[in-house]
Amino acid sequence: MPLFKNIVVYRIGPEWTPPAFDRLDAELQRLAFVPCQPTQEHSAGWVPPRGKEHGALVEIVGGQWILKLMVERKAVPGGAVRAELEERCRKIEQERGRKPGRKEKNEIKEEIVHSFLPRAFSKRGSHSLWIDLENRALVVSAGSLKAAEPVLKPLVDLMAELGHVMPLAPLNTATSPATAMGEWLTTREAPAGFTIDRDLELKKPGEEKSVVRYARHSLELDEIGQHIQEGKLPTQLAMTWNDKVSFVLTEHLGIRKIDIRDVDDAPKGEDGFDADVAIATGELSALLPDLLASLGGELAHGEAPTLAPAPAPAPAEVAVAA
Repeated sequence: MPLFKNIVVYRIGPEWTPPAFDRLDAELQRLAFVPCQPTQEHSAGWVPPRGKEHGALVEIVGGQWILKLMVERKAVPGGAVRAELEERCRKIEQERGRKPGRKEKNEIKEEIVHSFLPRAFSKRGSHSLWIDLENRALVVSAGSLKAAEPVLKPLVDLMAELGHVMPLAPLNTATSPATAMGEWLTTREAPAGFTIDRDLELKKPGEEKSVVRYARHSLELDEIGQHIQEGKLPTQLAMTWNDKVSFVLTEHLGIRKIDIRDVDDAPKGEDGFDADVAIATGELSALLPDLLASLGGELAHGEAPTLAPAPAPAPAEVAVAA
């Protein structure tokens, strides 16, 4: 599995200094992942990025720091909970001649969930984190800012405990991605070093968000310019950088579906980890400055980018595929 399939990038404040490597690893060991207990819904903790049992919980490859957070969740079927809750409330009404109030129903629901948890299926997922000290960047393997937040929190909290408070801000550019993507599509001219591929999503803001999607389809169409003129904003666009890295750029500067080409042909060591890290961090470190430049350059945190105008609402959804 690729080290980074989807990423969100944060800029680290200039006042941050990293803790000593040994101290950080020791604290991460204290917070190592432990599977959910029978009645526990959620568990998160650190695991060895290299994948070897009892290995280090922070790895340094070519000056890049790599960590991995494991998250486990147990899912109790909502339908089963609702059915059991209705049955218990019905019995209370029959036996006591009254319907349970909201507070009592919530307490009963919590009891039901707690009783179902030992039989619930668990699902695990891991998230890689990359600290680029030279460029003062923190990269999280997540598909959106919302998904990245719970991954960031354990690291930020730990840094604060260690006395190395880590101020973070999402990347901010002079031109919003939606505005820039609209310009590229309208002029049919990609920024220098990039090509536009064959997947696109456009949305029209408003109460009834209309959506147009193109999948594996030529985007050199007059109708795409018409959609943009009507107020639809590009929210996802497939691109390739320097014939090396293909990805999907989102309206919030997320980078998804990353595919680094020729990565399988690169020489690798015993477990391949060092090579994977070197390739991924090397290519993405080179891609990011070009991407930021194509969006008018990076702004300091708090500065406002150029935004596309907000259009009126419109109905309907259209899907287009080859």
